[in-house]
Amino acid sequence: MKKQILSVAMTAMTSLVLAAPISVQAADYIIDTKGGHASINVKIKHLGYSWLTGRFESFSGKFSYDEKAPEKSSISVTIDTKSFSSNHAERDKHIKGDEFLDVSKYPKATFVSTGYKAKDANNGVITGDFTLHGVKKSISFPVQKIGKGNDPWGGYRMGFAGTTTIKLADYGMTYNLGPASTDAQLELHVEGIRQ
Repeated sequence: MKKQILSVAMTAMTSLVLAAPISVQAADYIIDTKGGHASINVKIKHLGYSWLTGRFESFSGKFSYDEKAPEKSSISVTIDTKSFSSNHAERDKHIKGDEFLDVSKYPKATFVSTGYKAKDANNGVITGDFTLHGVKKSISFPVQKIGKGNDPWGGYRMGFAGTTTIKLADYGMTYNLGPASTDAQLELHVEGIRQ
């Protein structure tokens, strides 16, 4: 009889353990640049009359996201500055030259996060070191989780977007474009594939 009670108790405990939710750990993602599901865009005012837009065509990165402890999340991105394009060859040559990006001297720009503060399940503020034109500065900007889920190819994806504004002079780019063009907006759109 004791053996039967013990057996029933063990079966019940096993069932409870198997039914208990498994805690979600931080997941690592590679940013899907090969599939073209990520972009880094740039906006700057032209004389205060319109927006000039461009993008970095080549970059790579990864991020880690823990839904149970989002403050442990992180991201790192490396940008090939030579890949900048505004769809205008002469302008791009000027921007890549020594008055702006100086890509021959500074071929890479990087962002490495140092902290993340969640506001809610889908929004937060990320802080990190942004290095551009040989200057490293700490910046913070809001990010939004766009979505997550299985993809048609058997993988799992998650995507985020964030926008920040930088002062060109803070990164040693002091060429005078006029008072309306001292800042540039950076837009980061990333879709990651879980590893």
